Amino acid sequence: MRRGVPDLVVIMDRATRRVLSWRLSNTMDTESCIEALEDAFRRHGRPEIFNTDQGSRVTSPRFTQPFLDATEKVSLDGCGRWMGTVMIEGRWGP
Repeated sequence: MRRGVPDLVVIMDRATRRVLSWRLSNTMDTESCIEALEDAFRRHGRPEIFNTDQGSRVTSPRFTQPFLDATEKVSLDGCGRWMGTVMIEGRWGP
């Protein structure tokens, strides 16, 4: 990518490890996260619990508000916890 930093956003079912939705962006903004989330909801329904890391994009009010408006529970991984993203990084990592 000529400009920006490649950023992969993935919504995954942790139980089955199935990728529900993903977006590739060259900006580290919340919009690509919201697009992936809405796509996953539209295709697969809403989860009872949504787990995420503590990155600023996925803890922003724009991203978390749909959960607060509904009945889902949000689970946050511990800050700097490597196991939080190991399934995603293991799938596409080096």
